[in-house]
Amino acid sequence: SHQGGEGMALKIRRVVTGHDDNGRAVITTDEVCKNVMSRRPKHESCVVWSTGSFPADNSGTEDGGLRPVATTDPNGTVFRIGVYHPGVAPRNHRTESIDYAIVLSGEIDMEIDGAIVHLRTGDVLVQRGTIHNWTNPGTEPCVVAFVLVAAKPVERAGKLLGAIG
Repeated sequence: SHQGGEGMALKIRRVVTGHDDNGRAVITTDEVCKNVMSRRPKHESCVVWSTGSFPADNSGTEDGGLRPVATTDPNGTVFRIGVYHPGVAPRNHRTESIDYAIVLSGEIDMEIDGAIVHLRTGDVLVQRGTIHNWTNPGTEPCVVAFVLVAAKPVERAGKLLGAIG
């Protein structure tokens, strides 16, 4: 479903550390992310790592990048890189998480109910359980890194604002 010959533009080198049997620090993974996927046109992402608990357990040997996760992990964290091509399909959504976003390259618009904010390379955003949409009205792809940490749903006016979209 890729148009304009852009192909899989997401080539992220993933380096992960761990320990050998004697407790010595080692590099356990050094590769280009293989688990690149797309859930909508003109968007790809890969999970760099995820955890199913908080605080995380660094003793395990499971590859957190290969764990099956939804957008977020209800008990842990997800570290994801996404690329938003010009004209990316809209996806209004809210997660039960606090999301730390860092624009690695390009420019992107983040839309919420009452505002649009334009983010450029190097800008950072903290998303606190709000319904939002990402759009790329420009001509270059935008790459964003996200760290999503499980959070309780927001409560306002006696209502829980749970995950949607």
